[in-house]
Amino acid sequence: MGHAELKSIHVHPVKACRGTAHSEAAVEPWGLAGDRRWMLIDDGGKVVTQRQQPRLALAAAEPLPGGGVRLTAPGMDPLTVPVPGSAGTMPVELFRDKVEAVLAEDDAAHVWYSTYLGLRARLVYMADPGSCRPVDPEYALPGETVSFADGYPLLLTTTASLDALNSLIAQGDHAHEGPLPMNRFRPNVVVSGTAAWAEDDWSRISIGEVTFRAAKKCGRCVVTTTDQTTAERGREPLLTLGRHRRLGGRLLFGQNLVPLSTGTIRVGDPVAVLG
Repeated sequence: MGHAELKSIHVHPVKACRGTAHSEAAVEPWGLAGDRRWMLIDDGGKVVTQRQQPRLALAAAEPLPGGGVRLTAPGMDPLTVPVPGSAGTMPVELFRDKVEAVLAEDDAAHVWYSTYLGLRARLVYMADPGSCRPVDPEYALPGETVSFADGYPLLLTTTASLDALNSLIAQGDHAHEGPLPMNRFRPNVVVSGTAAWAEDDWSRISIGEVTFRAAKKCGRCVVTTTDQTTAERGREPLLTLGRHRRLGGRLLFGQNLVPLSTGTIRVGDPVAVLG
């Protein structure tokens, strides 16, 4: 596959909010250090994401040393939120999963998001990702866990597949919506130097010193139709994925990874297919 390498690394400290690009990141068993350890819930304790609230795309969360976050959003004063102390956990709902989480201690965080979204929201933290939430048992090995990510520790995409998808979008009825940037897909790691769709067939890869298992091709949702810089929604890429990348009821783009080892990955690291 030529010289595949790690092109970029992205960490999203608060699930569904804008993340940050990094030149390197520590890989923990449940994902990149600091990725999706925070999450928003509604009054009923259910997750709030861009599916219901596309304006979360404009709310940025920067990781701070020690696991806290600095929040910024249009029209809002910046707010720093520290990791909660040893307060008790509460059950929250993340899609089909019941997960134990800790409320942010400072009410200011809940007020900040509630004010921004115009609905009652609370910010919660996953204190112990090592035991809190197992990976989907249909695709997991025993003991594999995940943060508040949709289902798997890391999401990988490739620049070649995005180029191929954009070529298909350009031939379709909504060509004016393209080309789409990679942030529509909210990946953790972006790889360059592969063939288009090569990642579909991977089972094990290495990025630098860290090895990963490719667990399942990623089925995409309405969030991909949300412009991450304006929060406006269109029809693409789901229209084109539906025509060209449908498997059963799923529209595929990207590959879900589970770390088989830990270590640090860096932009420019070689990517090798091991199986």
